[in-house]
Amino acid sequence: MSETPAITADRIYDTLSQRIIRGELAPGEKLRQDHIAREFDTSHVPVREALLKLQAHGLAVSQPRRGMRVSALDPAELREITEMRVVLEDLALHHACFQMTNADFAKADAARKACDEAEDLPTWEARNRAFHRAILAPCGMPRLMAAIDDLHMASARHLLASWQSGWQQREDKEHAAILMLMRRRDAEGAADLLRRHLRRADRISRR
Repeated sequence: MSETPAITADRIYDTLSQRIIRGELAPGEKLRQDHIAREFDTSHVPVREALLKLQAHGLAVSQPRRGMRVSALDPAELREITEMRVVLEDLALHHACFQMTNADFAKADAARKACDEAEDLPTWEARNRAFHRAILAPCGMPRLMAAIDDLHMASARHLLASWQSGWQQREDKEHAAILMLMRRRDAEGAADLLRRHLRRADRISRR
């Protein structure tokens, strides 16, 4: 059974977004519809949908007479991204803390351990995002989580661009501490540590 155009568009979007986040598609690089259509063996319709989704998520820009291109990395935007994450993830965590089930805690703990076991930066980054999502998604607020997912992608691009030479495999004790506080239903304590955790990562990315 063949894919529907919508499923194909999602598959193209997922692949291209990861390439952009990982730096495999450089800022300013042209996203050529014909090349993408050939790669994914599809028509231009799902390709256009995927490119519009990339644009909506801030990963691509449409420029007059230049077509769709990978959006630029602006170091000045990282502070804005961090401050938005602080506010929105704080809100999500306060709601999630009292909604998390034993299954949710088990999923979050597995994500935490997987993050600690990552052997390279791109793997760690993807697993780090998975951990943050695991502790926030139980908030049950899909629009809030969609906004947070966008910020995670934007943050990931900056992190991967700036940490390539300085990353080391390590146990993230703050992840473990946030999860422990959430198990205790200490939303204020967990949120306070999460805010400091996000701002510390922002400072490291600016070095």
